[in-house]
Amino acid sequence: MNRRIILQSAAAGVAGMLLPGCASSGPLRQHYPRRPSVKLGIDQLVESGFAALDGQRVGFITNQTSVDQSGIMSRVVLQRGLGARLTALFGPEHGLDTRAKAGDHVANAQDPITGLPAYSLYGEHRKPTPAMLKDVDVLVFDIQDIGVRSYTYISTMILAMEACGEAGKAFVVLDRPNPLGGLRMQGPPLTPGFQSFVSQVPVPYLHGLTIGELARMAVAKGWVGKAPKLTVVQMEGWERRMNWAETGLNWVATSPNIPTWESPFYCATTGILGELKQVDIGIGTPKPFHYAAGPGIDGRALAQDLKRQGFKDIRFKPYESQVKLGFGGVELIIDPEGQTDLMAVAMALCAEVVARSAKAPLSGSTASTRSLFNKVYGSEALWAALETGTPWQNLVADWQEPLRQFKANRTPHLLYR
Repeated sequence: MNRRIILQSAAAGVAGMLLPGCASSGPLRQHYPRRPSVKLGIDQLVESGFAALDGQRVGFITNQTSVDQSGIMSRVVLQRGLGARLTALFGPEHGLDTRAKAGDHVANAQDPITGLPAYSLYGEHRKPTPAMLKDVDVLVFDIQDIGVRSYTYISTMILAMEACGEAGKAFVVLDRPNPLGGLRMQGPPLTPGFQSFVSQVPVPYLHGLTIGELARMAVAKGWVGKAPKLTVVQMEGWERRMNWAETGLNWVATSPNIPTWESPFYCATTGILGELKQVDIGIGTPKPFHYAAGPGIDGRALAQDLKRQGFKDIRFKPYESQVKLGFGGVELIIDPEGQTDLMAVAMALCAEVVARSAKAPLSGSTASTRSLFNKVYGSEALWAALETGTPWQNLVADWQEPLRQFKANRTPHLLYR
């Protein structure tokens, strides 16, 4: 099949496709019956006649989630509008097609859809090199984030911004909704010394920002070593209270274990626990991140005890693992309309699973596992609490002042009500 035919097929949308290797995790796209009420940054860019890119050679940080309101791939939209001025593509973790597993390195390639070179920012390099930017005047970022600090698309954006600042290139963000909404600010801060590719910027674990707002705040607060000239192409019609279904937009799986728009809620709640060994959070099942289990745990007793904790907008069902024999725990059922403190639930799950499995998740973890766990959480505080049996509520209490400070600090950088 030649590139013209591929482009035509891509322009028609890829509705109904499944992620290879993830067929059991659900469709690549979730469809909603009504017309989208939100115009994305890519849609606004087109309506402006590509004004932010006028006369410039463009590099594009993109993947399968980069689609316009109607589902056409953004790289197709840009190539149609810019022609030869779209010179190169750049892909984050999971690759352009979002098929690579978490942590798997991705090689440079040629994109079969546009015919352009596709540089990997999750392989030999995690930051664009001067050679990669040689034929680029402005680097454009258009990737769907999930609102969780440890999700590496944030890190890719920040490092790419820094590369552009160092090379004298401009940077443009085409904004997209935060699927957790714009009101939820929850979880631990990032302690100095724990910055990493899984915690690139000092925001709470759930920050409630769109990717464009995050870019604005990063420049203003000096989180980018050498800041570029930044333009954020805003959405139209998005409000902070919205969940994804209210936007009317179709969801595209952001990675193999984030198949639906509800998946970020579950990733936020069990993802930190999943960094440990000797646990089961549902990776490898049709419901990744929906479970919290460990060896020898009585799921019925755990579900009853968690219910007594009084968490709102979330239910716990007894669970017996089918992927790890002898592991028991709970299945989570989260109401995305609610405002549950997902990170408080996350701490309760970590504490209960570790304590009820005789601390097997700690003793079974290597030094490198412990290091990554601490980097994801943002400090050593959680590991220490799990080792000593310190109540998880103490951790949540410790977050409250940093959360109040963040809420005030982020206000000047917000773009939406």
